[in-house]
Amino acid sequence: MATFPVQRPRRLRASAALRDLVAETRLEPRQLVAPLFVREGIDVPQPIASLPGVLQHTRASLLAEVRELADLGVGAVILFGVPSTKDSIGSGAFDPEGIVQLALGEIREAVGDRLVVMADLCVDEYTDHGHCGVLDGRGSVDNDRTLDVYAKIAVAQARAGAQVVAPSGMMDGQVGVIRQALDGAGFHDVAILAYSAKYASGLYGPFRDAVDCAIVGGGDRKGYQQDWRNGSREALREVFADLDQGADMVMVKPALSYLDVIAAVRAAVDVPVAAYHVSGEYSMIKAAAKNGWIDHDAVATEQLTAIRRAGADVILTYFARWYAERYAAS
Repeated sequence: MATFPVQRPRRLRASAALRDLVAETRLEPRQLVAPLFVREGIDVPQPIASLPGVLQHTRASLLAEVRELADLGVGAVILFGVPSTKDSIGSGAFDPEGIVQLALGEIREAVGDRLVVMADLCVDEYTDHGHCGVLDGRGSVDNDRTLDVYAKIAVAQARAGAQVVAPSGMMDGQVGVIRQALDGAGFHDVAILAYSAKYASGLYGPFRDAVDCAIVGGGDRKGYQQDWRNGSREALREVFADLDQGADMVMVKPALSYLDVIAAVRAAVDVPVAAYHVSGEYSMIKAAAKNGWIDHDAVATEQLTAIRRAGADVILTYFARWYAERYAAS
């Protein structure tokens, strides 16, 4: 009777070079999207206390940052605007002279197609009440009136130079209305990255500091963002609806608490899947590392790789620049 040798999986872990050779999951800067904030009415970049290392940029500093990210090989940037004034419908989001539209034009002129230029498409940064849409007379978001505003934003962002628009408000029918508006204005090649499975998470606090979009008088976004207790059943319903309406890519947000959802979406669709490693996920690493509780570089890399391993093709992360610099030095 034949005798088989003892299996020793450790043989393939014996050196760093061997581990790299057989690694199942790889993470490269070109798979990352850097979220960037540009603020109207400031002369110098402003640090964001709850997002260590992240800035509210001036248009000039934003341009310099994007050039450097392109040089580092980061795949894309996504812009968020912080306007000087707000109103009930978030009109600054579709104003041709709005802060994001001006910044988009300057970035595209400077970097061309060296990286992908995306724009977040929502109004919570621009409304005086902090919600992601137009309110009705009872203080709730009016879905259909909000869609009219989203259509205007999409066209304004496309005209300014956005290659991808990313609707994040979780309004029913938003992708279809945006696709129709883009096509009607001749922007057939502008892609849509849909925030398809965006949860009403407790991990968005630092982001809301960055864009000053707390809901006035309290309240929450649970009426339109997904319930965090629900998994892939609800998420896939939203994903398929967005794809039917013309989404080119779909996203799960946040990432780490929803790795199961990322995996389920990846298994179900044949389009690129993105995941947003959100502000709270980033800031927890920064805070724990500052206190000496964890190894910053090891944990950040482990988390980003876990998101890739779950099935994300693209990761939006505040670690994009850090990882690209680390990758270039390796």
